[in-house]
Parts: sequence; structure tokens; C-alpha cells
Amino acid sequence: MKGSCEDIFGKFVPPAAVSYCCKLYNYFGFEFKIKKSRQTKLGDFRFNAQTKKYTITINNDLNPYAFLVTYIHEVAHHVTYIENGRKVNPHGSEWKLNYKKAMQPVLNEQVFPPKILLALQNYFKNPKASSCSDPVLYNVLREFDGPTDSIPLSKVNIGEVFTFKEKTYRKLEKRRTRSVCMEMSSGRKYLIAEIASVSK
Repeated sequence: MKGSCEDIFGKFVPPAAVSYCCKLYNYFGFEFKIKKSRQTKLGDFRFNAQTKKYTITINNDLNPYAFLVTYIHEVAHHVTYIENGRKVNPHGSEWKLNYKKAMQPVLNEQVFPPKILLALQNYFKNPKASSCSDPVLYNVLREFDGPTDSIPLSKVNIGEVFTFKEKTYRKLEKRRTRSVCMEMSSGRKYLIAEIASVSK
């Protein structure tokens, strides 16, 4: 991470959460990288067995609230891995408990608008693998994105046509976090993430 911790997080998370994000970073000592937008994920956590390095990455195009939620989601993976290695389910009860604990210091109206705070409180009754898996929380977080012509694929109905990466598709079937979509010119079918940004 280039630059001071406060300067980096100050660009991406709500001001009231900057200090806490830095505390997590400094305490756990993982590598932290900000990535260009990825269609299949908002962030991730990795452990390199050869270098013994832990790395967390977050997409650079998230609004401050979505960035914070994703960052702490990945920190919870880091904590769970340190405690259990690969012995437990990545999004099992151990991760859920660590995610709840890590979020507690920022679950307040100094950090989140009331609308997001309420959605988060409901989400944390039983956290799912991704904030995108909870349609209420995902849609509330999206309301705070900047102006854009794109929508998530999850907003496209089965049978509707949309544009993705300059190609036209028809949405055929939803499968958990992805959908089967047919590329119109070739007739080929592809799995596209529900969080992918598309245009109708």
C-alpha cells in the first residue's frame, strides 16, 4: 500500500471509519491492494503458502459504504484463516462470528446512513457469503453509487436482453450468484455474475 494508511482509506471509506480500518490493517499486517473493477467479485482474501503472505484486495469503484462492508468482510476471512486454516467452511459459522465482531465498532450512524445501518443490522442476523447475496442490503448499498447508466445483472429479468462488454445477451436462467446468458450473435451460453454491471 503506497502512501499513509489514513490517506489511502480516507479516499475510500466514510471518514468516521478511517481510523478503525487502519487499526485492522496495522494489527493484522496483511498486504492491502486496491484493484480495478472486477466483474466477478468486489474483493478477496488470499494466503500464499510459498511466501507466507496474506493479501486483501478491494475494487476501486465501490462507494464508501460498500467498500467498508467489503473490506471488513475480507478481514473476517483473514481472522478466520489465522484461527482455523483451511479446516472450516470459508463462509461458515466461524467466519460469520468474526464478521459480526469486526463490524461492531462501525455499526453506528456516525459511519452509515440510517437506511444502510438498518439493512446491515438485518443482514448480520445471518450473514451470507457476499453482501450481493442479500438483495435488500445490495440494493440499499447501490443507492449510494454515483450516477451511472449500468445496472447489476440481478436487475435484469429472465428473458430480457442486455449488453455486457460490448456484446448482446439474453438472460436465460439464474443459478445462485450467476446467471446463464446466451450471446445473441453466436448462440453460445455463458455464466455471468449477478453483480456484473450491464446495460439494458
